[in-house]
Amino acid sequence: MKHIYLLLLGCCLVLNTFAQESLEALMEKEEVKTHEPVIATYKSTRIIQGHSPETLKKRELDFRVAHHFGDLGGEFGGPKTFFGMDNSADIRIAFEYGITDRLMVGIGRTKGSGNLTQLYEGLAKYRLLQQTTDDHIPLTVSLFGNAVVSGMTSSETESDASYFGRFSDRMSYTGQVIIARKFSRSLSLTLLPTLVHRNRVGYMDQNDIFALGAGGRLKFTKRLGLLVEYYYPFRSQESKDYFKAQGRELYNPLAVGLELETGGHVFHITFGNSTAILENQFIPETRSSWLQGQFRWGFNISRRFSL
Repeated sequence: MKHIYLLLLGCCLVLNTFAQESLEALMEKEEVKTHEPVIATYKSTRIIQGHSPETLKKRELDFRVAHHFGDLGGEFGGPKTFFGMDNSADIRIAFEYGITDRLMVGIGRTKGSGNLTQLYEGLAKYRLLQQTTDDHIPLTVSLFGNAVVSGMTSSETESDASYFGRFSDRMSYTGQVIIARKFSRSLSLTLLPTLVHRNRVGYMDQNDIFALGAGGRLKFTKRLGLLVEYYYPFRSQESKDYFKAQGRELYNPLAVGLELETGGHVFHITFGNSTAILENQFIPETRSSWLQGQFRWGFNISRRFSL
């Protein structure tokens, strides 16, 4: 009988050890699953004009084309310009490349629509944090920066923003922190605190403009979604009053769009009041108003290649 008790005790110890090991293994599996990164907060590296938190994968090349047409309505729109399609406000062509899954760089050439034209851009974006499925990391945070140089001929008027007494007068920069959260399969929201610095500006303008941007995506289907993007630049009241008195009132950039994914392409159809495409211009220099019909449609095309 004593031997039976010892045998039963041994079996219990073995079962208990096995159960603990199984539970630990299960917990490890669950931990791996629950700490998985949240993917596809956005389908593209852009929301509309501004950047999303997304970066390219390692050795992935993104060929991008962005286009803004003329005003749909107002003095310069309507049927006479086929609702803006006869005019091209701004055009950008760029190549962007993923060095790692977190770090991407890019170069681009933009027509420009503001004080400066013929813009050449170098950019970099790094994903600092990525949201996880169990909210261990509740947000995705990326850092974006660019440097832009104008190749246009200098103005002969020294008070103009396009007068270049030295090469550095042609330069402008943007720095941005991109803070995003994917709340569900359908909804993603983003905050975009941004600093734009322009080495040379016109009279009563500001070299440094801080702006707070916000954007979001609402998916309707697996391939179709609604996009919204807005920036509030913090300007001095003196600067606002001066430009308003000069008939060159500044407005906050607001854009909406539709996102369509078609295999390797991501296609955006956009409507916004800013004429410019780059943050260096559309944040500090938007002079078009939605209420006056001074908004335009445009598009973004992204085509990715794995190298």
